[in-house]
Amino acid sequence: MKSPQALAARMAQQWNSADWRERQLLGTAAAWPLTLSIGQPDTAVFLNDAAALRSHLQQWRAVEQQGLGSVQWQERRYRGSSDAIAVPTHWQLTKPSQCVAAIVHFKVPGHAQVKSDYTRLGALIAGVERPGFQRLLVRRLVQWRDTPADAVIAAAHMALQLEPGCAQGKPLRALAVQGNDSKFFERHAGLLTALLDERFDGEASRQGLVGFLGALPEDDHWLLIAPLAQGLLPFAQQRVRASELQTTPLPAQRILLVENERCLHQLPRPVPDTIAVLGAGLNLGWLAAPWLRGRSVAYWGDLDTWGLHMLASARSHLPHLQALLMDRATFDAHQHSAVTEPVHASVPARLALHSDETLLDGHLRTLEKGRLEQEFLPPDVVQHAVRAWAAAG
Repeated sequence: MKSPQALAARMAQQWNSADWRERQLLGTAAAWPLTLSIGQPDTAVFLNDAAALRSHLQQWRAVEQQGLGSVQWQERRYRGSSDAIAVPTHWQLTKPSQCVAAIVHFKVPGHAQVKSDYTRLGALIAGVERPGFQRLLVRRLVQWRDTPADAVIAAAHMALQLEPGCAQGKPLRALAVQGNDSKFFERHAGLLTALLDERFDGEASRQGLVGFLGALPEDDHWLLIAPLAQGLLPFAQQRVRASELQTTPLPAQRILLVENERCLHQLPRPVPDTIAVLGAGLNLGWLAAPWLRGRSVAYWGDLDTWGLHMLASARSHLPHLQALLMDRATFDAHQHSAVTEPVHASVPARLALHSDETLLDGHLRTLEKGRLEQEFLPPDVVQHAVRAWAAAG
C-alpha cells in the first residue's frame, strides 16, 4: 500500500520526464483523468499493525477532504474480521493543476520547482500559439527557466518573423523585427535557435544562428580556404574571416564555393589556379566583394531546397556564378541516396534561380525523399564536374 506522499513524490519524478509532460499537458483528452494505483493493505498489516492501517485510511480520507482529487474505495473482508473494511485502491486526478497541487501539498523533493515550472508554462502556452513552440517549451524546461516569461513570448513571436537569410548581411541587432532591441539576439540566442530549429528542422543549429539568418557576424565567420593546386597559398588549408574576403582577393582565377566543410576530401587535386572556400552556409554576404566579379566562380551545395536557397542567395551577389552538381540529372542518378527533408526552405525569388533550377526546386518539394546531401555523391562524380568546370573556364 502506498501513501499519498509516496505517490505525489512519484508524480514529481514523472514531471522531470519530457515525454510525460508533453503527454499530460499537451496530449488529448484521454490523458486525463490520471489514475494512480494505491495498492491494498495485505492481511499481515490488518492483523499485526492496526495503527499503520488506521493511519493509511486516515491519510486517504484527508486527500478527498482537501480537494486533491478523488479516491476510489473498495470493500474488503480480511481473514479474522467479521466485517468488511473500505480500503482505498486508486487515486484519480482530473487535471494538471490538481496534480501539481498534490505535489506541493505534500512538499515532496523538488515541489517548489514543479510549481514554478507549471505556473510559468501556463503563461507561456497562453502567449505562444504555435503548437510546435508549445511542445518545445513543455519539453525543454532548461531552455527558458532563467528567462523572463515576456522575453520567451517575444522570442517565439520573433521566431515566426525570421526567415533563412533575412538579415541580408546586416548585424543581427539591426534586424527590424517586432520585439528586437540591440541586445535581444545576444541574450536569447540559444532560445531563438531552438525555436527556429522547430520551424526549420534543425537548420539553425546546423548552420549557426548568424549563418542561418545571413547576418554579419559580430565576431565574424571563419571560412575554410583550401587551394586545389600548389603554390597558390603557403598552407594546404587555412581559415579566413569572411569580412577579410570582402576586401582581400584570393590569388586564383577560379573560386569554388562548397556549402559544407566535410566535403573537402571529395575535391580533385590538382586543379590549376583554383581555390575552394568551404563552410559559408547562408553567410554569403561577402560574395558582394568587387574582386569576385572578375573571377570564375562555381557553387556546389546540397541538392535539396536548402541548397537551392543558398545557391539563389549566392547568385544574388554574383549573377555569373555557376552551379555544379545541382541539377535534375544529378539528383535522378543518385536518388537512391536521397533522404527526407522534413522542412523545406522558403521558395527562392523568381529571378534568383535559372528556369531548370526553379523546376528542380518545385520537384524536390513533392518528393518524400527530396534531400541529396553533398557527401553522398561519389568522389569521382564530384572530381569530374569540378575539372570540367575548370577546363571550360
